[in-house]
Order: sequence, then structure tokens, then C-alpha cells
Amino acid sequence: MNFDGYRGKRVLEVGCGAGTDLVRFARGGAIVTGVDLAPSAIALARQNFAQQGLTADLREADGEQLPFDDGSFDLVYAHGVVQYTSNPAALVNECHRVLKSGGEAVFQVYNRISWLNALSKLMKVPLEHEDAPVLEKYSAAEFRRLLDAFRDVRIVEERFPVKSRLHGGWKGLMFNTFFVGTFNALPRSLVRRFGWHLLAFCRKA
Repeated sequence: MNFDGYRGKRVLEVGCGAGTDLVRFARGGAIVTGVDLAPSAIALARQNFAQQGLTADLREADGEQLPFDDGSFDLVYAHGVVQYTSNPAALVNECHRVLKSGGEAVFQVYNRISWLNALSKLMKVPLEHEDAPVLEKYSAAEFRRLLDAFRDVRIVEERFPVKSRLHGGWKGLMFNTFFVGTFNALPRSLVRRFGWHLLAFCRKA
């Protein structure tokens, strides 16, 4: 993500958390707004911005009902949010609504047809956040259909396996010594569609 490419532009992050990415947009000169459902996240984001001497409009709000007028932002950034909402279509439509004509949106979800999802099921090792109230995974085609309101949609698969210290025993040994090496030795053209993350770069008509 080109965090420095939005100087003077109005940027909204939906699901901003503690503001880690939003701070990077602000450092790059963007006029930033962040919303999150969790009051604790907004409190942390405010502390984060205050410590770094940066300003932002930070609000506790629901991404499915954004408190902004139509066409308010040049960029809407929702990284790792769509998969956790009970009504993903409503969230995407709200992001589309508050974008200016010609504005950009960036979304990220988990790829259902991915190396990590398959390995989790095969090895019976749960993925992070599987205990979340809602966790939806998408194929690239399903994700594209969800984003149908946008004029242009480019989907990029990413996040390929690297060695991990999270798991030990024979499962960790097999993953680190066999699976990671084999997967990454294969041509990217063959394995790219199995990346764990699906990133969508969208533009509003």
C-alpha cells in the first residue's frame, strides 16, 4: 500500500483498530478519519495519534451504517474487516456510498481456496480468529461478486508461507522443513491463486 500517495486527500479507514495503518496515511499527508465498533480501539487510536503529534477524526461507528455523507472520501481502506461483519454487502455498499466519484477502495479478506486454509484442515491446527462471532472466507470469484458495485476491481492474492515458531513437534518440523520450501520453490504463476490474503483494489465510477 502506498501510504505516502494520498497527500491532501480524504482517507477513511473502516475498522481502524489502534490506528497502525491510519497513522501511516497521516504521516504521508492525508486528511484521515477512522471508525471502529470497539470503544477500546478508538481510545487506543487516539492515544497513538496524540503520542505521534498527528491529528485524525476518530469515531466509534458501525461500518454497515457509516455516519458520513455520500461522496465524502477519496479513499476508503478496509483491511481485514469484511470477513468479520454479519452483513458484508452492507459494509461494502456503505464504503462505495461515501466514496467520491473516481475514488478508490481497498479491501482485504481471507482466501478460502488457499494453502493455509487447506493446511489448517489437513493438520487439524486452528487458524487465528476462528473463535470470532463471524468469520467468512471467500474465493476470488466470490469476493469479486461482492464488489460488483465498483467500476474497476483488481484482486491480488498474497501472503505465502514462511517458517514459523508458533508450532512445534512433528507438525512444526514438517511445515518448516518440507512444506515452506516446496511451496516457495514452485513458480509463483502456479501457486499465486492460493495466497492466504485476497486484496481488492477498486475504483468507483
